[in-house]
Amino acid sequence: MKKVLAQCKKELAQFVRDRLTLALAFVLPLLSLLLFGFAIRLEIKHIALVVQNFDTGLMSYDLVDRFYNNGQFDAHKWSGTHPLKDALDKGFAKAGIIIPPEFTRELRQGHNAHVQVFVDATDVNNARVIKNSVIGTINGFLQDNKLIPVNLPIKSEIRLWFNPGRRESLYIVPGGIAVVLWIFPSLLASLAMVREKESGTILQVYASSITAVEFLAGKILAYLIISGGMAAFLIFCANLFFNIWFIGDPMPYLVGLLFFLFSSVSFGVLIGTGMNTQNSAVQTVGTAGFLPAMLFSGYIYPIRNVVYPLSLITTIVPTRWFVQLSRDSFVRGSGWIYDWYLPLILAVSGAAFFYFAYANMSKMQLKV
Repeated sequence: MKKVLAQCKKELAQFVRDRLTLALAFVLPLLSLLLFGFAIRLEIKHIALVVQNFDTGLMSYDLVDRFYNNGQFDAHKWSGTHPLKDALDKGFAKAGIIIPPEFTRELRQGHNAHVQVFVDATDVNNARVIKNSVIGTINGFLQDNKLIPVNLPIKSEIRLWFNPGRRESLYIVPGGIAVVLWIFPSLLASLAMVREKESGTILQVYASSITAVEFLAGKILAYLIISGGMAAFLIFCANLFFNIWFIGDPMPYLVGLLFFLFSSVSFGVLIGTGMNTQNSAVQTVGTAGFLPAMLFSGYIYPIRNVVYPLSLITTIVPTRWFVQLSRDSFVRGSGWIYDWYLPLILAVSGAAFFYFAYANMSKMQLKV
């Protein structure tokens, strides 16, 4: 144990002396969290909309006003022979609506009035949102003008649970904390491991009486302490900038956080044992760590949208389980009853990464 603590103290001393590493541990994670929290938006807004109204009745103008004042569409003016077609073809508008002549008269006489809607479907998800927004605006117009029965056979009373204000930051930021805490601790640990090789100090380790387990445990303990400080700093900033805090019992999150950081640091050490230069370590962490954390964790895309057999990869990505734990802790407050298995999965993944790092380290010592 003394050798482990001595190795840990050495790593912490080297970390404190390196200003670039300090920035990598606290400044860049904060910037990443702010970028995720303020820049990522899953709900499209300010959709450029072109409306051609060939009717002169008041009801047509009322419908146009509803489109431009529902918080999602922005008016876009476009001149020319075919303004709507030109605006869509050139990408200046994402949707277009044509209100035909006699629109108001048809409605007042109780007839069906047709409205043409054109949606840019190059982005399928946005096209679905635009379509639903158009349908919702038209339905609201019909109800307010008593053009459909008030007493429908089925009337739904919808209440938004957990996030009634529809704050996107409440969904984005907890997942962003998980992604940041996977990338930067693993990056720091891998760079520290490779730095031993580049400076030649790894040879002193091979020649000393310290074992591979003690060497790795000391290094992991040091960066586990650093990562814990990083996590506390990010949670404080999330509360400061986005007003996000724990819902219910925070213990499942804190226990899962410990195992997740252990998994992240062990993953970085594993990468460091296999790489010989810092550039290759950074590239490997970015490819094998960042991409799966973004694409296969459910942070942006739901897990159910990942097609088979790629969906199998999501089960071995630790970030997936910690993203789920983070959102449960900061949004739902599920507690131990529903989250008991998540820390266990993270502990198993951390132990696996540590074992493979130990196997690599043992082979390196045998070669020398």
